[in-house]
Amino acid sequence: MRLFICQHCRNLLYFENRQCGSCGHRLGYMPRRGLLTALEPKGDDWQTLSKPAATVRFCANAEWDACNWLVAADQEDSLCAACRHNRTIPDLSDPDNLAAWRKLELALHRLFYTLFKLRLPLADRRQNPEHGLVFDLLADPPRQQGPKVMTGHDNGLITLALTEADDAEREQRRREMGEPYRTLLGHLRHEVGHYFWDVLVRDAGKLEDCRAVFGDDSQDYEQALKRHYEQGPPADWQDNFISAYAATHPWEDFAETWAHYLHIVDTLETATAFGVQVAPKLDESGELQADGDLDPYREQDIERLIVDWLPLTFAVNNLNRSMGQPDLYPFILSKPAIAKLGFIHALVRDARTTSAAQGR
Repeated sequence: MRLFICQHCRNLLYFENRQCGSCGHRLGYMPRRGLLTALEPKGDDWQTLSKPAATVRFCANAEWDACNWLVAADQEDSLCAACRHNRTIPDLSDPDNLAAWRKLELALHRLFYTLFKLRLPLADRRQNPEHGLVFDLLADPPRQQGPKVMTGHDNGLITLALTEADDAEREQRRREMGEPYRTLLGHLRHEVGHYFWDVLVRDAGKLEDCRAVFGDDSQDYEQALKRHYEQGPPADWQDNFISAYAATHPWEDFAETWAHYLHIVDTLETATAFGVQVAPKLDESGELQADGDLDPYREQDIERLIVDWLPLTFAVNNLNRSMGQPDLYPFILSKPAIAKLGFIHALVRDARTTSAAQGR
């Protein structure tokens, strides 16, 4: 995630800011430009202070303080480029639902920031009624009226349980599942990985190439899940997989690797935006140095990303431990896991090239 500057007073801004803390100007995000802009009123609309100036209005979900993205003033759709992918949202008359939904939307907008910047193909259900990417953000029904909502993906539809926005509930589930890491953004990045397996692998004629890296996905998925939950991952899973859950089935391996790829790209961009450099004084070999001068969205070589990623995670993990917190990135990247990240990187790079050629 990059940093932003207020066009009125040059104050430093963050992605989720609604108002400049220095000059008080209203702020909105322009997804097509990848820019957070200061605004001034223009009748019923707003004028951007970024150049070239544009007349815009806020996404309809700004009414609920759930979105700060902008749409063109003459656009018919009242929802922004991210929110139009919501198929179902919870009953917002319930204050608990509203608070949880706002948390989900923060994570969703971070997700879409990355997907748009990677220039990945994205269609909603109006553009692709059968397989467009949409989200159902659902609250659990009363206990006597049905089972709890299960997070998952089905042919472009991603269901996310609203209870995942409850920090205590999510931590309990993390412990019960034996996971080292569980966040809303992590969930979304994982589930959207299933969607892009469909789009960039299955539908793009790259199934055999993917199987050569991740294994035979034609094996029974339900049986693989059952085996995982009954027996756990293989003892040597860290030698070949990015997480224990990735060892369940090639589809989950792909989705987990996809999620980690987005973790890496977004975090490296943030580190670069802050000018973070890692150069331990005791590192005579130079192997634990990260120069902090990298555009992960344009880098062609996965190894170049990993060269900066490993020292960065070593540093921030130790910073977290100094505060008595768990590791920020509690994972080990084996050579096979890095090769899988390389496959994802190549898929994304090819999709970006296609998008550029088509003028998207």
